[in-house]
Amino acid sequence: MTSLAIGVLFIGVMIFLMVIRVPIAIAMILSGAGGYIMLSGWLPFLNRLKTGPFYTLSSESFSVIPLFLLMGYIASRAGISRALFAGANAFIGHVRGGLSMAAIGGCAMFGAICGSSLATAATMGQVALPEMKRYGYAGSLATGTLAAGGTLGILIPPSIPLIVYCILAEQNIAKLFFAAFLPGILATIGYMIAIAIYVRINPKAGPAGPRTDWAGRLRAMRDLVPIVLLFVVVLGGIYSGVFTPTEAAAFGTLGALLIAVMMNGLRLDGLIECLRDTAISTGMIFMILIGAEIFNSFMALSGVPQELADAIGRSGLSPMMVMLMILLVYLVLGCLMDSLSMILLTLPIFLPAVFALDFGLTPEQTAIWFGILILIVVEVGLITPPVGMNVFVINKLARDVPMRQTFRGVVPFLISDAVRVALLLVFPVLTYGLLELVKW
Repeated sequence: MTSLAIGVLFIGVMIFLMVIRVPIAIAMILSGAGGYIMLSGWLPFLNRLKTGPFYTLSSESFSVIPLFLLMGYIASRAGISRALFAGANAFIGHVRGGLSMAAIGGCAMFGAICGSSLATAATMGQVALPEMKRYGYAGSLATGTLAAGGTLGILIPPSIPLIVYCILAEQNIAKLFFAAFLPGILATIGYMIAIAIYVRINPKAGPAGPRTDWAGRLRAMRDLVPIVLLFVVVLGGIYSGVFTPTEAAAFGTLGALLIAVMMNGLRLDGLIECLRDTAISTGMIFMILIGAEIFNSFMALSGVPQELADAIGRSGLSPMMVMLMILLVYLVLGCLMDSLSMILLTLPIFLPAVFALDFGLTPEQTAIWFGILILIVVEVGLITPPVGMNVFVINKLARDVPMRQTFRGVVPFLISDAVRVALLLVFPVLTYGLLELVKW
């Protein structure tokens, strides 16, 4: 067999292992190891095994992941989600569909602290679902809103998948964070518009709540002050150059801990649980990183990525058509895999092909544009059947709402996502434009 045929064979082996529910990290390790051994033998593989994973995980760039995870877990326990939802609800809860819009706003703000889609959906769901149920919101709208709102956790910085993308694509993390802001704002506004249109068509789905007076609004704003300060310290420190992303994550974790102690009286047992959850999540992510390193080493040895790039060049398809095909692949994979695994697995294959295409952009602009696009499409996969992870998380919190209704409830948000992807495809400047504006 040729090296290319072996590469294609073990891609199939890996997909088969995932289908039969083998953990993704193990599937990548087994298929990558088997293909590497077939191409080079046992000894080169063992030599690679003793150095590759070590050098991958010893990079200090990855130290930002457990710090941002810990900040998110502490924020979840600090009552921050309740304050964010209450703050948004104080201003827009009195309009039709206002509670759903407040939940979207709360998810967006919590995503700016958490960085995890599932954590954002689960945390905001515990706060917002009882309120929407109390005011008679349709189950489909309530659960669909929170499932879609949770996806903002990986788009609005800090974002764990975005950090991993930056490291793999050798891009500046601070620049990608800054570039993700405008698409994140567009996503938030687009979701609110989708809710407004939905409740206009079906008014009973999202009745208006009581109007909050200005005294109540000022109290809600007062509770948001520590959270805004935390946001400014973390992201403002990165963008101003005062902190590196790792240092900002460390300061953010300390700030979240202080807020948790002051707002919610976080005790030692709660802190230990946050540390344990962080260790479990970090171990899972790093295991996937090891699996991706082994499999991607095999991919490079097989020549599949280079052959794919050459085939795209010979196909005669326009660059935009190729990009649409790549995004379609991500959309399909997003229905079956988690976001981090998908990025780690596919990026070494697709990124060289994208760089080989001429979009009229610089390499940095192309990397930023492509990174934001795949992050959005990955986010869509989190609410798309049959394996929309956010939908399953929210449905566990709302056991009285059938899964079918929740999937029906995310349809308006999927339409909003499709419009946003189309805008970013036609106008790439929406991703890197802010960087050009500030001459970064």
